[in-house]
Amino acid sequence: MLSQTVDRLSGLVRPEDVFVITNAEQRDAVLESCPQLLPERVIGEPQGRDTAAAVGLAALVVERAEPDAAFALLPADHVIADAAGFCSVLEGAFEAAEAENYLVTIGIQPDFPSTGYGYLKRGPIAQGNGSRPVYQVERFVEKPNLEKAGQYLKEGRFYWNAGMFIWRPEVILSAIKQNAPELSSGLEELSSAWDTSGSLEDAMSRVYPNLKKISIDFAVMEKAEGVVMLESDFDWDDVGEWPAIARHYPADHHGNVFKGAGRAMDAEGNLAFAEDGHTISLLGVKDLIVVQSGDATMVCHKDYAQQVKALAQQVCEDNPDLA
Repeated sequence: MLSQTVDRLSGLVRPEDVFVITNAEQRDAVLESCPQLLPERVIGEPQGRDTAAAVGLAALVVERAEPDAAFALLPADHVIADAAGFCSVLEGAFEAAEAENYLVTIGIQPDFPSTGYGYLKRGPIAQGNGSRPVYQVERFVEKPNLEKAGQYLKEGRFYWNAGMFIWRPEVILSAIKQNAPELSSGLEELSSAWDTSGSLEDAMSRVYPNLKKISIDFAVMEKAEGVVMLESDFDWDDVGEWPAIARHYPADHHGNVFKGAGRAMDAEGNLAFAEDGHTISLLGVKDLIVVQSGDATMVCHKDYAQQVKALAQQVCEDNPDLA
């Protein structure tokens, strides 16, 4: 999916202008799957500190490479078939970010009342003289219940928050300083350590694990001024959670999806994921997610899929060797 994300940018962003921020342990795998990337532009975090720290790091890196350039933050767990349509919208977002001190995002037009995504509420037009209209974002909305999600769908002014952002380094760093001063101080320390040592990797090993762990939405976007959005007109799916993955694999005639070896009997609507050498057997169960990886197995009902991350964190706290 990472290589698909990079390939999707073909014709709009040159491969040598793509940066990847990943876990340090996955850096070699990233270079293997995306050989067109420059090795020095694949950056490994020594410790995950959520998206706000990653955004700040990206801004520092891009600022040194090309201070006036706008850059896009694009998660690698999105499925988009219409690459041309995506690039057209992204091009309009770059135009807006380069023309004004905007924090730009892309709102995904919802086609069902999802309770798994956060939402953006579209406001009036902020800029209409570019290739696409740019709208003010009135507010960010947390994941709603089903009734509220249905209301959002009917109203027509609410969009899924896909976590795609476009801005210039100085604009986002200024917004972080204003809205998340503790993180901003940490980023300034990181930049200074980089200057002193001459090595970003060395500076990150000393400073990065101490950066405040918080998402960019909570740290900045929900509080900042100058947040605008462009409407999507391309297909989009976020497979950052297990139920979404089932949409991209064939199901049997009872709605069971197996990735890896498995067998179902008197079972329906289940998703099972097994690594090579393992088999998952389902008997008399419905709407379960069963995931086997290494020496760990997780079983949950699909209705609880949103809580898997919290469960994983609890398991790691209880068993530090698994972290």
